[in-house]
Amino acid sequence: MAQHVSVSRAAQLLGVSRSVLQSQVRDGLLVLNQGLVAIDSLMALYPHTRLLVSRSLDQAQEVRERPLPSQEVLSQRVFAQSQELADVRLHLQRYHELVISLQTRVRECIRQHPTEGAWRELEQQVTQGLAKALATESVDLFEVMDDMLKVMTAQVTVRPSGHEFLVEGRANLLQSGLHSGLKLNYGCSDGSCGMCKVRVISGEVVRTQNFNYLLSEAEKAQGYTLMCCHTAASSELTLEMLEARGPQDIPEQLIMAHVRAVSELAPDTRLLHLQSPRSQRLRFLAGQSVSLGWKLPGQDDVHSTYPIGSCPCDDRNLLFFIGRDEADEFARLLFAGDIQPGATITAAGPTGEFVLADGHRPLVFAACDYGFVPINSLIEHALSLEAYPSISLFWLATRSEGHFLGNHCRAWSEALDQFEYELVTHPDVTVGAQKILKSMRADLFDIDCDFYLAGPRDFVTTLHDELRAAGVAAAQIFMQVM
Repeated sequence: MAQHVSVSRAAQLLGVSRSVLQSQVRDGLLVLNQGLVAIDSLMALYPHTRLLVSRSLDQAQEVRERPLPSQEVLSQRVFAQSQELADVRLHLQRYHELVISLQTRVRECIRQHPTEGAWRELEQQVTQGLAKALATESVDLFEVMDDMLKVMTAQVTVRPSGHEFLVEGRANLLQSGLHSGLKLNYGCSDGSCGMCKVRVISGEVVRTQNFNYLLSEAEKAQGYTLMCCHTAASSELTLEMLEARGPQDIPEQLIMAHVRAVSELAPDTRLLHLQSPRSQRLRFLAGQSVSLGWKLPGQDDVHSTYPIGSCPCDDRNLLFFIGRDEADEFARLLFAGDIQPGATITAAGPTGEFVLADGHRPLVFAACDYGFVPINSLIEHALSLEAYPSISLFWLATRSEGHFLGNHCRAWSEALDQFEYELVTHPDVTVGAQKILKSMRADLFDIDCDFYLAGPRDFVTTLHDELRAAGVAAAQIFMQVM
């Protein structure tokens, strides 16, 4: 019987992104059977993974270098695999005894009826079959690696959405789900509020920390647990939970964060790094904004709204890329050096609907100046999802120092095959938008893509109108005027 694995596990084994395999499923190159793909199909599509010994040893080394789960989790997973191996051995032993018994009975029938050739033919068939079953064959290295990974990493399936994520090392379920880009429900992250409560449908979990939230006896009987205080004990786990569908499912919050660092990225650009308390995280979607507040001694609070430039997968570390603006009191104080590391900043929100839409189409991002900030968050979120076949970025700067994260884009391009970018510089927003459109027309207008546009109104409007004129559906264009 052919062995099947999930798409996530197959991607991990092959060393490719999940989006690559999903694209091959959509193209008909791979066929899913109840959400699983046959190893034989993977081998046919990726013949190089029928690996030379050197490559398999390299993969084994990669597995050994992964962060180790706790001893308790490791022992439970190894114990579960040992039970499975024992069951297989027991079944093999019983089948072997059955075949030997059948062979003995056939030989007795041959002695009793030596003239009947059918018995001899059956005896020969049983003997040959037994010899084939007992023959020594080479081990399938793909299956060996799969067994190793089941000990090192657990695979979690979410119901009813069908989303999947992997649990690595000592990370809890909540951390792992967020790092995979899932829109999970949570609050305190320390086991006090109960907002990350989920039901375990199959598999085992183990507690990673104590918690104060009290589950009712009925909830315990139904298998409910807290994601922030548990990790996967078994190599496969299925959870039932609700996920946010969009901004309307994210509640308004007010947190007190501390300034961890203020860094100069360019003469007119500062990186403000805020860190929230461990017990109070900001839940937001990539592309959304928050209102930052700071109180001067003896004066009223100063408030300004900025897009979050970081990924929701690291909800404790919030990054803001803020430009010099004398009309913005918060920015003026930041550039004057009044806001220093250790200062307490309030963050209220999130707000905004410039978020990733559901789907698996190629993504095209176009930004002008600080329109790159929310798009940076969207790109990082998209990369964590591993669900998109390609990501293209076009970034217009209206001044020479405007690409304040140009090296960041270059690093993405060098590390990721599915990411490409182009940096454009022009002092006129409309002319710069036209230059971006010329680059897009080269190969993207004929592809069914989702377009995300962020920047000044003239920039966004120019791109939007040209995209619509080129036949791009309105539902595939998302805009943020800044």
